[in-house]
Parts: sequence; C-alpha cells; structure tokens
Amino acid sequence: MSLSGKICLVTGASRGIGRGIALALGSEGATVYITGRTLDPSSSLPGSLNVTAEEVRGRGGVAVPVQCDHGVDEEVHRLFDKIEEDHGKIDLLVNNAFKGVTMIASSIGVPFWEQGMDSWDDCIHVGLRCHFLASQRAAKLMVERKEGFICNISSAGALFSFFTAPYGVGKAGLDKMSEMCGRELKKHNVTCLSLWPGLVQTEHMMAMKDTVFKDKVEGVKMDFDKGETPEYCGRAVVALLNDKNLLEKAGKVMTTADLGDEYGFTDVDGRKHAYIRSVRAMVGMKYPRLKTFVPASLKIPWSLVLAGTHHYK
Repeated sequence: MSLSGKICLVTGASRGIGRGIALALGSEGATVYITGRTLDPSSSLPGSLNVTAEEVRGRGGVAVPVQCDHGVDEEVHRLFDKIEEDHGKIDLLVNNAFKGVTMIASSIGVPFWEQGMDSWDDCIHVGLRCHFLASQRAAKLMVERKEGFICNISSAGALFSFFTAPYGVGKAGLDKMSEMCGRELKKHNVTCLSLWPGLVQTEHMMAMKDTVFKDKVEGVKMDFDKGETPEYCGRAVVALLNDKNLLEKAGKVMTTADLGDEYGFTDVDGRKHAYIRSVRAMVGMKYPRLKTFVPASLKIPWSLVLAGTHHYK
C-alpha cells in the first residue's frame, strides 16, 4: 500500500467528497483522521464519522474519527493537539469542511440583498476561515519537517457564477489562499494547492437533484447521472500525494478531470471524466445534441478560460 505510515487529516468526512477522499486514502493504507459534526448516523442523511471510519478500516486503512465543529476554533486546536501528541507530524491536510450546502439550496435564485447573513457565514466561516486556521496548524508541523501537502477542496465557482454570491466569494478566496500560502510554503518544501472536483454525486446533491437542481442553474443543466463519485476526488488526492514532483504544483489550481488524464486513474466504475476545459463537456451543458460532434480530446487553454471570466476589463 503506497501510503502506509502517512498521517492524513480529512475535514468534513462524514459523507460526500470528504468521505470519498478518506476511503481512497484508506485503500492505500494511510492513517486517516476524519472530522465532522455527525458522529453516529441520523435519519436525515446517510453517513457519519463512525460509518466512514468503519469503511476506511475495511479498505485496510487506519481511521481515527474526531467529532469537531470547524466553526469553533477551540475544537480545531484540540484536534491538531491530538494529532501532534499522537504522531508528532501530519503528512496531508485536506480542507474540505463546508457548512453552506443547505443554505445554498434555499438561496438559489434569491437576490443577495434578500438573503440572511447565514448565507455568508455558512460559506465563509466554515468553508474559508476554518481552512486558514487548519492550514496554520498543519503548516507549523510540516515546515518543521520540510515536507507535507495541504489540499484545499474548491470549485469552478471561484471563476463562474454558480449558486450564490457568498459561495463564489468563498471559493475565490480559497483559491487565492492556496496561491499565497503555497508560495510561502514552497520555500520549505511543502505543497499547498486547490483542487476542483466536477459535479459530484454526494448525498446532499443527489437528494436535491429532482427538486432544487431539477431546472437549469445559471443556464446550465446539472446532469448528476454523469457526475463524479466522491471517490474520484479521493483518487486525485492519492495520486498527488504519491507524486514525487508534487512541489511543482504548489499554489496552483488543479481539476480532478485533468489529474485523471495526467495520472491515468478513472472513477470507481471505470469512467473517465471531462470538466471545465473540455470543449465537448462545455458544449454539452447547453447544447447536448451537438456535443457528439466535438472531439473528446479537445481542451480549452487555461488562458482562454481565465480571459473569458476575468473581472478586470
């Protein structure tokens, strides 16, 4: 197993992308600390820390579930104190905790001036601020050992108008944090970057696909049947952690689909995914009948993606 002996922390791992990442790490023999607010299963949504922990152990990994509200600084500090006391190091921090899913679902189509301040706090406090605190604590351990990897789970909402204004602000801020923290950490042989999954089949999103996301969002149809499984993002994280040249990606934004092409991994069901730079995928979002005429290998250069979304005209 390629990650045996690695000490990893995945925040927000009761379900969704965090759970998928924890499972992928566990499959490679890593020791995975997982956090969330739901310790045991509830009736509202499937998944909990203890369920994820059992799944990680079933894959051959070591799971350490820690109930933690990342909106409470004291709980985050206790978490890192425990990791430091247990191992004296951390090899990987995945900043994934996010509180804003329910708020976003209720705020889509609502003007920002009519939204409550919870719409801001849920996306920014547990979704950006908490990641900065966790990165501070992890960086101190990583810099001391001259090695480590901080992966911030972001999204194309940093560039495009998805969902709500606070969501976009949070993701744009997270990417900027990755860039600037990555620049500082690179001097100490530590990598920090942002990772953009595509449309992911999380429990929350699948539960809302026929209601909240039944119609187009910002003119784009959300086709969840073709979305990524949560473990696809996990496979991207595993591939990055095993990359001996990872430092070259410091401060950058990577997409799971591009990493799938680069490292040669597929989703758990064998599918390959196309994402934001795929011409076929972009055409298919608005003109499904035309996408079959577009070569699958055709990608939009990042320079054109950025030029089309740049706010400084």
